Amino acid sequence: MNELAVTADRFVDRSVGFSQDGRRDDHPAGAPGVGCVRPDNPFPLFAKVRELGAVHAVTLADGHEAWLVVRYDEARAALSDPRLSKDMHAALATGADVVAEGLPGPSFARHMLNVDPPDHTRLRRLVSAAFSPRRIEGLRPRVQTVVDELLDGIAAQGPDRRVDLVDSFAFPLPFTVICELLGVPEGDRASLGRELTALLAPTPTPVEYARAKKASNAVVTMLSALVEAKQGAPEDDLVSALIGARDGDERLNRQELAGHDTTTSLIGNSVVALFRNAEQLATLRSDPSKIPAAVEEFLRYDAPVPHSTFRYAIQSVEIAEVTIPAGAQVIISLAAANRDGDRYPDSELLDIDRADVRHLAFGHGIHFCLGFALARMEGQIALGSLLRRFPLLRLAVPMKELHWGHGDGLVLRGLSELPVIPGPALSADETRSS
Repeated sequence: MNELAVTADRFVDRSVGFSQDGRRDDHPAGAPGVGCVRPDNPFPLFAKVRELGAVHAVTLADGHEAWLVVRYDEARAALSDPRLSKDMHAALATGADVVAEGLPGPSFARHMLNVDPPDHTRLRRLVSAAFSPRRIEGLRPRVQTVVDELLDGIAAQGPDRRVDLVDSFAFPLPFTVICELLGVPEGDRASLGRELTALLAPTPTPVEYARAKKASNAVVTMLSALVEAKQGAPEDDLVSALIGARDGDERLNRQELAGHDTTTSLIGNSVVALFRNAEQLATLRSDPSKIPAAVEEFLRYDAPVPHSTFRYAIQSVEIAEVTIPAGAQVIISLAAANRDGDRYPDSELLDIDRADVRHLAFGHGIHFCLGFALARMEGQIALGSLLRRFPLLRLAVPMKELHWGHGDGLVLRGLSELPVIPGPALSADETRSS
């Protein structure tokens, strides 16, 4: 077991110090260091840490101590281990300083990601009743329409115009869909989008944290107002359905109505993965029927959620002959586990024809992502339509100029921007008739 220090976007051996931008500090080095990595490419470091062992004692950027699980079998088991609690309120109440309060704070800390059974069972049952497969499948035509409209906008700018694919496509697609699903008024969407972007930005300095805190407060205010409005005048949307969801006499309360979407990062990461693997891109373009399998491989290869959300040990837990003490925070590296060579042959390679691509990108066990069907559908429609509409789509900058600055790098990792040259466009009708 190696002892590591972990920041929001890098792992560092405790015997070696690094500055905020990743440069070496003048601290004496003890044992050979694991090194540091920026969020632009964390995978070489993940491989190195995985080779050292399945479980490691780490220090987070905020100074809290934690334990990191990096191999597939151990990660999968830990994700469903009831001794690893998700109840952040209970952890904060211990006074043991297990975890920083974080954003958006305790008023929105009570949701399915941060509670245990029986509360989790109740919440999951209520939300599942409203978030049904029929409701999600019913969104398919609307998702396709939103995709077509966004791609029409890109085509209208001309074949040689540099376009930011994140700003013009990867972000507005899932944001529009989730706003329509939740019933967010159209006039409120632009401000909500700006505040969410600010909230999810990295916060390495006090100034940036203050900016994120201000955005967090604005998001909480807007979502609270949305819930209150739907309580008074329910409509045909998910928030109204969730408010009205009943199981006997039980209802969801305002703090329990929280959600999150990572399709933006899935789309951006997938496009870059294809640009880096020209033969895979050619295969996918020649056979669009491979899109569903390709999306699963993209989720394994470069998932938008590199690490699981909060967990802590309510009793001592032994994993891979390492004892995690009671009260310790535990982080499960989904990205590292998804490239475990003991689980996947040629695990570092992108292979859209991979025979067994079952992955942990959506988690595992009772906390398996409830929005998995929507994420898969959006990813399949978005990537399939993009590649068909723009057969000569190419990167507008050298690969080394791309930066993953969206999200904190720990729980969320996405591109800041993705500059592309779209090339000549086919119409939506042409692609459907071909």
